[in-house]
Amino acid sequence: MADLPEMHMLYTCPFCWKVRGLVEHIGLETEFVQVNPLKQKKQLAFAGGWKKTPVWRDVDGTVVVDSTPIMMHIDSKYNGGRLANFSNIERADERIKWLDLHFSKATIPILYGSLFSALKTTTRVSKLEKFGFFSKRIYAWMGFPIMWGFIARKRVKRDGRSPKKLWHDLLDEWCAEIGQEKFYGGDSPNLVDFIAFGYMRSISPYPQFSQLREHEAGFSWYERVETTLQT
Repeated sequence: MADLPEMHMLYTCPFCWKVRGLVEHIGLETEFVQVNPLKQKKQLAFAGGWKKTPVWRDVDGTVVVDSTPIMMHIDSKYNGGRLANFSNIERADERIKWLDLHFSKATIPILYGSLFSALKTTTRVSKLEKFGFFSKRIYAWMGFPIMWGFIARKRVKRDGRSPKKLWHDLLDEWCAEIGQEKFYGGDSPNLVDFIAFGYMRSISPYPQFSQLREHEAGFSWYERVETTLQT
């Protein structure tokens, strides 16, 4: 058995960023296992048919899949459930569903919403992920027209807003939900904060993150959460 709990991940996966923020916040020593994007099915075979990242495996062999359930599991097992100790469970559940629906879908348009953005993003992904020598180069030049032409462009067209406007509207709603508090959790961030933070942080390795920095209230909240991480 492993000496540390393992998180099987892609570096650029927004769902993995969610879990990483929580792990760093509570200071949980974890082995981060970076998988090859082209070999996920084989490398995640132990997860019982689950083919996506992240996958969490405890030292006793317990496997948990899907980012939000993984976060719940980590908080419960390693943090005494303190981050999910919501004063209003129904309100928190609704906000988590909203974040998992809207924040998650907003990452693709801002990273791949134009041909040039898609090229910059796929080139960056090819350097960060654990590709082989040839597959890295193939992905860098073949991935961007797929992400832009078949996925991001359709989402942008369907929504009708520019990727920046979409993010700023979402951050407006998020900040209105927080109100005058420092965090959604009040004086300290809770699980809902880290879900939102993770999606936003997943854009940080890319130049497009500057567009999120321009949202003053949203980025101030982001920086407050960032200062709580035990890196």
